Amino acid sequence: MPYKTNSDLPDPVKNVLPAHAQDIYRAAFNNAWEEYKDAEKRNTNDSREDVARKVAWAAVKKVYEKIDDTWQKK
Repeated sequence: MPYKTNSDLPDPVKNVLPAHAQDIYRAAFNNAWEEYKDAEKRNTNDSREDVARKVAWAAVKKVYEKIDDTWQKK
């Protein structure tokens, strides 16, 4: 399910990521949700939501890194 706003994101995302990182997560998730709607496009047996979640976290990790318990821009 795509997210319209950052307030719609799951609590584990909202509670740990800064606002900009949430923007990245949401945009990447929504794009992946659309891109991988067909199961044939997924290289795994993961669900559409799982794939979108993995893509979203990978996008966040390109710009942010977790230091101790906080996510900080690289």
